[in-house]
Amino acid sequence: MTAKRFGVTDVINPKECGDIKVSQVVKELTDGGADSCFECVGLASLVEEAFESSQEGGKTVVVGADLSGTPLKFNFWEVLLGRSVIRSFFGGIKPKKDIPIFIQKYLDKELRLDDFITHEVSLQEINKAFDYLLQGKSIRCVIWMAK
Repeated sequence: MTAKRFGVTDVINPKECGDIKVSQVVKELTDGGADSCFECVGLASLVEEAFESSQEGGKTVVVGADLSGTPLKFNFWEVLLGRSVIRSFFGGIKPKKDIPIFIQKYLDKELRLDDFITHEVSLQEINKAFDYLLQGKSIRCVIWMAK
């Protein structure tokens, strides 16, 4: 599984959970909730589900952007118990300082970005790239202009 190559310890497919909420599956798997949960799609309902999946003192990181402006609903008591929600805009990096470090790590083969590329297509095959994305078969697809 690709995710595990990058350090993910567990993957839950919501389609395999039946009527059980994903947050409940996470709590059972982790004995009470995850330390950190990431919402990468950009849906308020998934931010709430990620928040419910975290443990007391856990952190929910919002990576996706819900452009509709849908309000979030949390149990206020959970916030008082230490759960938090933070955003990640470009991973929270400081471009001037961090990008040269990332480039050097990539050149030194410490940062394995090439492993994220699952497909390469020509510009004429761009619809194939969208198909891979919609089918869940692609992490990153490189589209070559002159291939």
